[in-house]
Amino acid sequence: MTGRTHAGAAFFDVDETLIAVKSMFRFLRYHLAAIGSPPAAYSEVTDELRALVAAGASREEVMRAHYRVYAGQRAADLSATGREWFRHELGAGDLFLPAGLRAFREHDRRGDLTVLVSGSFAPCLDPLADRLGATAVLATRLETVDGVHTGELTTLMLGQDKADATRAFLREHAIAPADCSAYGDHASDLPMLLAVGHPVVVGEDPELVKHAAARGWRRLPGREGSPAAATTAEDGAGISPARPRAGWHR
Repeated sequence: MTGRTHAGAAFFDVDETLIAVKSMFRFLRYHLAAIGSPPAAYSEVTDELRALVAAGASREEVMRAHYRVYAGQRAADLSATGREWFRHELGAGDLFLPAGLRAFREHDRRGDLTVLVSGSFAPCLDPLADRLGATAVLATRLETVDGVHTGELTTLMLGQDKADATRAFLREHAIAPADCSAYGDHASDLPMLLAVGHPVVVGEDPELVKHAAARGWRRLPGREGSPAAATTAEDGAGISPARPRAGWHR
């Protein structure tokens, strides 16, 4: 996009804003099968995460525990698996949420920078960004030594981190927040939405709906029949509570 004049930027949460699945957990299931783990391995991992939640662990602690599953895995192998996983999801159909996708394409058509902002990680997000032609990805990053993941993180993109990364991106590109939009489906996206001039609420999260009504924010439909207050096995085996708790951000 070198040489283009950018009127602004648009920041998109990914899961249940642009796509209809929980990418971290869909990828985890696919990855475990790809490396030959027994069928029960996915449930074992998510049961461990659920136990952490029951013990009062913060969302950050649970997310860090989730990503330790990839300790010892080569980054290049995970990247390749991510592209296979993405092709699989595309083939299954209905991966993209229509309203979010239309909004993304409209911003791209106008010449805005388009940025994915997610707690998910590169194997899930890079093929999505390539497919959409996104300008940048602001995401959780795994620590890597000699091409192998250690199981620790260098960046965790949750809640306020999303807002901080959004503001840093705008400073780097000398774009005024007032000229920018952000899209999110969960109460934990609120800091990012507040960091721009044009917040857009996707779906039916009660807290975001309340803010939208009070502030006149635009709203878009999310995943049909699946309001943000609901949970499924792919919400991280229940690690997304019906109402956000202190310290929990997606």
